[in-house]
Amino acid sequence: MSQGIEFNRLMLEMRSMQAEAMARQKPVVSAPEPGAPSFSDMLGQAVNKVNETQQASNQLATAFEMGQGGVDLTDVMIASQKASVSFQAMTQVRNKLVQAYQDIMQMPV
Repeated sequence: MSQGIEFNRLMLEMRSMQAEAMARQKPVVSAPEPGAPSFSDMLGQAVNKVNETQQASNQLATAFEMGQGGVDLTDVMIASQKASVSFQAMTQVRNKLVQAYQDIMQMPV
């Protein structure tokens, strides 16, 4: 009979430890800090930055094609590559976001 009592006591201790662990693991949902940018704001800023980079590249290329002084071909090529790389990075971020959304939507409820 003492073995049954020991088993019951052990089970009670394990359950209390499990309850304590579960209480600690609950995520704390807090309000965002005042002034902290949201994800959508940061994403919007990144898209705007890519757009600005592409526009600057196009303006530099147009200035070179028109023969304006002070515009070097190397500057045009560097600006073009920066615009290309930033657009490719933004495309990869978009692809990852779409994939994450699809994965979440396919999760069983």
